Amino acid sequence: DWSSDVCSSDLRRAYTVNYKLSDIEAALYEAVTEYVKTEMGKADELTGSRKGSVGFALTALQRRLASSPEAIYQSLKRRRERLESRLREEKLGARGRRARAEILQEVPDDDDDLTAEEQENLEENLVDDATAAQSIHELEAEIILLKALEDQARAVVASGQDRKWDELSRILQNAPEMRDASGRQRKIIIFSEHRDTLNYLQEKISTLLGIPDSVVTIHGGMGREDRLKAQELFRHDPDVQVLLATDAAGEGINLQRAHLMVNYDLPWNPNRLEQRFGR
Repeated sequence: DWSSDVCSSDLRRAYTVNYKLSDIEAALYEAVTEYVKTEMGKADELTGSRKGSVGFALTALQRRLASSPEAIYQSLKRRRERLESRLREEKLGARGRRARAEILQEVPDDDDDLTAEEQENLEENLVDDATAAQSIHELEAEIILLKALEDQARAVVASGQDRKWDELSRILQNAPEMRDASGRQRKIIIFSEHRDTLNYLQEKISTLLGIPDSVVTIHGGMGREDRLKAQELFRHDPDVQVLLATDAAGEGINLQRAHLMVNYDLPWNPNRLEQRFGR
């Protein structure tokens, strides 16, 4: 489920929109969930910082599964590519890189203490690379499984079936809250946890609205100057109707130009859900 929140200066109303996955989406969800459960079991046998890193990566992968078909497809593809690269290095005996990566990508004891941008960047680094495999044989087996999951996810993307997007599309086109008293389209902020989903939604929404450059994005991978430029376009350009953002987008930036907000993904840290309203 995901919720859309309709806000004004003196009143806040929140609505939750429920939807049912299509059969092909549900099958992918079950397959990836089973993979995550299996790998979590292997991670429990690890010790030290690597255990936390693998657990964090797998949890993030599960969340991307719930975000969008594009997010889980791109995540599975990158993970398979990174693990294939690691496999080649292991076979060549190049173990130095692996040891360094695990040290550099250690997860803090309490990741709630991280800023939204730090959390976002940590997830981007770990989800593609942290594995519980402890031998070449185990790594090869995981890669084979990832290839199958990647193919399954690609088929879902190619099918165009995305029930979550269908509901957002319906709201953007038909919800009465989307227009002011004069009938003009209101500006709206849409929050997602994942950059792949931002890119996916930017293309989908731009096509839906039929207005070039009607959507801008802000995420933790952007420099401050680019973030401020996107913010100013959203606030002052009448043709820019939608701001797509991660939680990292709002740190130190005033985003209160819009009265409408959609939480396309619920935040990793529940406290950030309330912080979104204050932007």
